[in-house]
Amino acid sequence: MKISRRTAMVTGASFGALLLAGCDNAANSEATNQTTVTSDNTSTSGEEITRTGDLMKPLGFEDRWLGDENAKVTVIEYASPTCPHCMNFDLNVFPEFKKTFIDTGKVRFTLRPFSRSILDAVVFMVAACDDPAADYYPVIKSYYETMRSWAVSDNAKAEMAQVAINNGFTQERFEACLTNQELFKGLEKARNQALEEFGLEATPTFYVNGKKLAGVISVEEFAKEIEPLL
Repeated sequence: MKISRRTAMVTGASFGALLLAGCDNAANSEATNQTTVTSDNTSTSGEEITRTGDLMKPLGFEDRWLGDENAKVTVIEYASPTCPHCMNFDLNVFPEFKKTFIDTGKVRFTLRPFSRSILDAVVFMVAACDDPAADYYPVIKSYYETMRSWAVSDNAKAEMAQVAINNGFTQERFEACLTNQELFKGLEKARNQALEEFGLEATPTFYVNGKKLAGVISVEEFAKEIEPLL
């Protein structure tokens, strides 16, 4: 699915009103193992951003790392919760990837947000919310597991709220997470940096010690990239 920077997300004062009124259905699938994104070089934030061009200096969003901080290999994933291929990786590949590479100390891993739609933003804002119930990776996994319900629902907000509630939030705390304008703007910065500086063209995209790999990558394919770096 082609998503331009102009239409990928909404910003500004209309954001809170849109979320509290309800979320639009924004999920589509591709026939391949990745979902294509495009950039039209149009800033939607109205804010000047100091760019780094450095994968290890992300803008707008703090990395949530898994694994040994001294691991020789760093794997960065950019993913969208409405991307079915990202869901496929998280549910069907990542458990074995974690067991093989992260839990053994070979790889340090982080999943960075790439919001293609308001629904993606909601997931990341709940997962990264300043709330005791917010647990980044389990919350994102829960939304992947239920994506086929909330992403196609006529009342996506209610469905997404229920996922949060099942993870320990209350309805009030769920809605409070969606009022964080700073976090929302940070998600936009993270998306723009990925497009403009890191050459991201599809989700999921992985950077293995800086080398870009797009699409759902198997554990065996990861091994071919990771083992020579150890």
